[in-house]
Amino acid sequence: MLRDDTGGGGRRPSRNVLGQPLAGCSDDPLTGFFRNGCCDTAAEDVGSHTVCIVVDAEFLRFSKSRGNDLSTPLPQYGFPGLNPGDRWCLCAPRWAEALEAEAAPRVVLQATHEGALESCALSDLKRYAVDLS
Repeated sequence: MLRDDTGGGGRRPSRNVLGQPLAGCSDDPLTGFFRNGCCDTAAEDVGSHTVCIVVDAEFLRFSKSRGNDLSTPLPQYGFPGLNPGDRWCLCAPRWAEALEAEAAPRVVLQATHEGALESCALSDLKRYAVDLS
């Protein structure tokens, strides 16, 4: 959740790219910058882990080719490795990079934090959405 900037001192629910309350992305594998299952963010999340993706083999190959092997488990860090079909909170700039390389994975808009819009166009995210009717 993000801090309430209205002066009330409380907290307000995080919003997704559609302006609605942010839905969870994945509890298995557990994802998110805060490892709470949500693509929530805060100032300390310099990578902007805000795009909820549905992993596919093409994206895993792309990410590995860019030096970020997401398929190999790292048990010492509690990372099980990702498989096609898993959902994961991806850094928004990496999703934009994958889009440019024609390797962008599908996106769950309801679980993609509005902060992703700093790096990604809503129209692009919608083109790759799995949850638009």
